[in-house]
Amino acid sequence: MTQNKNEAVKEQEKPFAPSCERNQEVILEVLQDHLRPIDRRLFEIGSGTGQHAVFMAARLPQLQWLTSDRPEQHEGIQAWLDEAALDNVQSPVNYQVGLHPWPVSAVDVVLSVNTLHIMSESMVEALIKDLENNLKAAARVLFYGPFKYQGQFTTPSNAEFDGWLKAADPQRGIRDFEWVCELMQSTGFVLIKDQAMPANNQMLIFEKT
Repeated sequence: MTQNKNEAVKEQEKPFAPSCERNQEVILEVLQDHLRPIDRRLFEIGSGTGQHAVFMAARLPQLQWLTSDRPEQHEGIQAWLDEAALDNVQSPVNYQVGLHPWPVSAVDVVLSVNTLHIMSESMVEALIKDLENNLKAAARVLFYGPFKYQGQFTTPSNAEFDGWLKAADPQRGIRDFEWVCELMQSTGFVLIKDQAMPANNQMLIFEKT
């Protein structure tokens, strides 16, 4: 009885994002479709709660999964990692675009989920410059989240979400697909897939030439 009660407390202490639970299966499917035999190290930018890391790394044992986020997120991420006790997930490193230098080396894949719309445009530009300067040829970058096309929202709910983001911080907002692609292409990446995802999201997959 005491053990169960302690486990319940531990569960309550971990951060939990319902959106992670909803989208982790479909994101995993895309990863499985686009990972190659050469891919051994994946760097997750903005690991958030840590839920994606433990869910996906458990199902992708061939990968070393490298987590990152702002320092205040680390305790929550580590709680998920400690509970999962996976050999192929590393503790979070500090990485906030514009504040921290690129923290890892020799990664084959970069994954970032629901981050571009919470960054300012200048931070997105800085992130893409970091990708250009630190990734080797053939490395892949996957951005998941909502995007606008030709300046238009894909759904009314995405327009409402954009308004909510800007109310919290005017520098936030759903990014234009064409703008992100232009930035990536100007720094040596090519778009290899724009995949529609559930709940009005997309997965943009780039490869460094």
